[in-house]
Amino acid sequence: MEGALIARDKVGVQDFVLLDSHTSEAAFLNNLRKRYQENLIYTYIGSLLVSVNPYQELDIYTVTQMQLYRGVNFFELPPHLYAIADNAYRVMCSEYNNHFILISGESGAGKTEASKKILQYYAVTCPTTEQLQTVRDRLLLSNPVLEAFGNAKTLRNDNSSRFGKYMDIQFDFKGAPVGGHILSYLIEKSRVVHQNHGERNFHIFYQLLEGGDKDLLCWLGLERNPQKYTYLIQGRCAKVFSINDKNDWKIVRKAFSIIDFTEKDIEVLSPLNVDLAFYARDAVAKAIYGRTFTWLVNKINGSLANKDSTQKTVIGLLDIYGFEVLDTNSFEQFCINYCNEKLQQLLIEMTLKAEQEEYELEGIEWEPIPYFNNKIICDLVEQKHKGIISILDEECLRPGEATDLSFLEKLEEKVGDHAHFVTRKLADQKTRKSIDWVDFRLLHYAGEVTYCAVGFLEKNNDLLYRNLKEVLCNSKNNIIRECFLLSELDNRRRPETVATQFKNSLTSLIEILMSKEPSYIRCIKPNENKEPGKFDDFLIRHQVKYLGLMEHLRVRRAGFAYRRKYELFLQRYKCLCPATWPHWHGPAVEGVERLIKHIGYKPEEYKLGRTKIFIRFPKTLFATEDAFEYRKHLLISRLQAKYKGFLGKRAYQKKRKAAIKLEACWRGALARRAAKKRTWAVQTIRKFINGFINRKKPLCQENRDFVRLSQYHYLMKLRDHLPKNVLDQSWLQPPSILEETSEMLRKMCMRNLVRKYCRGLTAERKGQLQQKVVTSAVFSGKKEGYLESLSQPFLETRLKENDLNPKVLQLIRGENIKYVTPVIKYDRNGFKARERLLVLTQSSAYVVEMAKIKQKIEYSTLKGISTSNLSDGIVVIHVPEDNKQKGDVILQCEHIFEVVTKLCILANKQNLIKVVKGSLRFRVGSGKEGTMVFTVGPEPQVFKDKTGQLTVVSTPRKS
Repeated sequence: MEGALIARDKVGVQDFVLLDSHTSEAAFLNNLRKRYQENLIYTYIGSLLVSVNPYQELDIYTVTQMQLYRGVNFFELPPHLYAIADNAYRVMCSEYNNHFILISGESGAGKTEASKKILQYYAVTCPTTEQLQTVRDRLLLSNPVLEAFGNAKTLRNDNSSRFGKYMDIQFDFKGAPVGGHILSYLIEKSRVVHQNHGERNFHIFYQLLEGGDKDLLCWLGLERNPQKYTYLIQGRCAKVFSINDKNDWKIVRKAFSIIDFTEKDIEVLSPLNVDLAFYARDAVAKAIYGRTFTWLVNKINGSLANKDSTQKTVIGLLDIYGFEVLDTNSFEQFCINYCNEKLQQLLIEMTLKAEQEEYELEGIEWEPIPYFNNKIICDLVEQKHKGIISILDEECLRPGEATDLSFLEKLEEKVGDHAHFVTRKLADQKTRKSIDWVDFRLLHYAGEVTYCAVGFLEKNNDLLYRNLKEVLCNSKNNIIRECFLLSELDNRRRPETVATQFKNSLTSLIEILMSKEPSYIRCIKPNENKEPGKFDDFLIRHQVKYLGLMEHLRVRRAGFAYRRKYELFLQRYKCLCPATWPHWHGPAVEGVERLIKHIGYKPEEYKLGRTKIFIRFPKTLFATEDAFEYRKHLLISRLQAKYKGFLGKRAYQKKRKAAIKLEACWRGALARRAAKKRTWAVQTIRKFINGFINRKKPLCQENRDFVRLSQYHYLMKLRDHLPKNVLDQSWLQPPSILEETSEMLRKMCMRNLVRKYCRGLTAERKGQLQQKVVTSAVFSGKKEGYLESLSQPFLETRLKENDLNPKVLQLIRGENIKYVTPVIKYDRNGFKARERLLVLTQSSAYVVEMAKIKQKIEYSTLKGISTSNLSDGIVVIHVPEDNKQKGDVILQCEHIFEVVTKLCILANKQNLIKVVKGSLRFRVGSGKEGTMVFTVGPEPQVFKDKTGQLTVVSTPRKS
């Protein structure tokens, strides 16, 4: 702080505590304006930092700036965000206690950016290892993910956080970040289904449409034009000039990959049943988004979790929504303003406590100061059985027809006599004109706020009908199932209301903050239009009031404007007293006493504590600083004059000779060092050339270094070129001496990939793979179109059982139907095409026409199955020609590989057919086991004759 005192007339004071008129709001604003117009956006109130959004890029966040503030005493450099971050870090490391940084302010004041800058500071300045770098990347990249899903464009801010966030950064005993944890508060779910004019839904929707590739949008069933979706265009500003949705999408996708999100976890497809009632649509959308956001935060926490139990301390970052007064204040704004009341109460209590503790510790009498205690407002909102939240819950839970108006009437009945509550009915004649019949007004510490009661009951309940919850609990999508657990359906208790949940979470947050050492950053928005350099006095005066800055200043100036340890005060100002200059050899407190007595401090201007001097008035400090500057310049002038007097010709020549000798010695040292380095380089190059020549020999002294370097480079390069999945057969070509090791590593890698892939398989997917294995054994390399079929999953059935004629089901007599598909059957005489259904049960195959079973083929009678090696869909099922069977069945089906595979597997389950080394074995009845070759070849042949008649020739091989 002392370093900038001499420039106070030009850029104000950098600590509001040093204002002479510390009780004047005009003086406060004037100092803030003066600094802001010089792009000095940071100012202290003691250890609290006031930050004014510049709405432009300033060159004050470079790595050089970070290193400048690293490890420096808090007041040695001008106010900065980095000073707050570094002070919290150093206090945490030295005192082994937990810390938190509270960042507050209204939308658009720069809270989110401030939290980003603090995270970046810790990422650059804290100790690191390769493993910890991953933790840092995840901490930094958790921000764009949470912003995408939790931020939106509002009238006041293009990137407004629509949820509160508290993040713990965990450090080990060395001071290195090893993990983190995030708590989220009150995501604004109502924005999903409704936005005011000039606002947007959450960023992620627009990022997906703008940046998602065509295949992804096609799979999700989306079109790129946001105008197609009602939920995205109610604010009539789907496109925003200041937001690059396409680029932001790329950042979010990159962040997902680093924060350990799998492909199953990313742009989830969750279609809703079109038969859902229209009035329940919005409730379902809000519930899905709200719970998915909670799932997202939990997923990030899993990635940031510190697995090491030696973690000792944390620094918390609280980025919370600010107190706001809108034209129409809703239920969400009511909760937000209540949160700010609680935090203001915490700030004053902790500041008063810190001041009182310092005074008591230093042995200085504490003088109580008056301040506005907003506990009366907090009680009005949260008091049990009497507060607004309790009354709201009663109306939501009571039987009968409860409405927003009945809630308003209950408020008038129970809290109507409260000094900070008023409605149109309770107001006087003058106030009544500004309050609607459905409004109520609270007199917050920051001013009067009018709330519209319409929607309070609906938003406080925010419940899903049980049948809708059942649908979501049984969703095929894994994430939706994780968000809506089946166990909820068994719990018959009514869930807590939104306001009660928020109150309880806020109480927990206050308990967390009370257990940590605080730092505060108050962010201010200088104007509504985001214009650089514009300072709106009326707007800023309002923020200064509701942020409690004047109250905080009064607390800090309760007795003394300046306090500093004796050693630091004496070190700076010792030149002002002959007894202390240039060195003082006694105790620092005695030196300070001698110094201020010589300067002429009056008894009412200061107090001496146990370790610090306390100066009551800023003018006393400024006078001391002016004297110091005068004395410093005087001493410099004397030293320069004295130095010039001694600088004669002889002295100059002597100095020149000494400089020449010193330069010659230094050049010799540099030359010897360079020669030694060149010698080493020549020896090293020669050694590696010799190693290259002998690289194919067994490991020996001549090639050892070269081989080890080759091994190192190969392994390091291999680390970045490992296969990403089991289908990736690429492998980095090894040097000859590493071929055996490389092959072993390749097998280990593939085994791990297969193991990882298998662990993630569902039962349905495993069944698919088993079927694909059978298909491979039968068709691989033998039939056209096989490779193209690999990426196409097999379906359980092509037609559902309900699609079959009931008469057919009756004829099948309750057999378990496994698979149904449409086919074309060709008569053996004339090869006339007829549309049929092929029905496979656990024991037989049926060829069905409408309500008739045309042919039944028991698996036990199978003689063989034939297909061509072409890309047609012809399959011939060979059966004995007797009285019961009509002979071979010639079918054409669209999904030839799927049909034949299903037929083979069902026969195999009857122990009739099994795959053995590329052929099929079968058993007929209880007789001998024979071999039936599954024919994939030129037979059966399908062609057209000269008349265009379709001809099928079937010539199966015999057992």
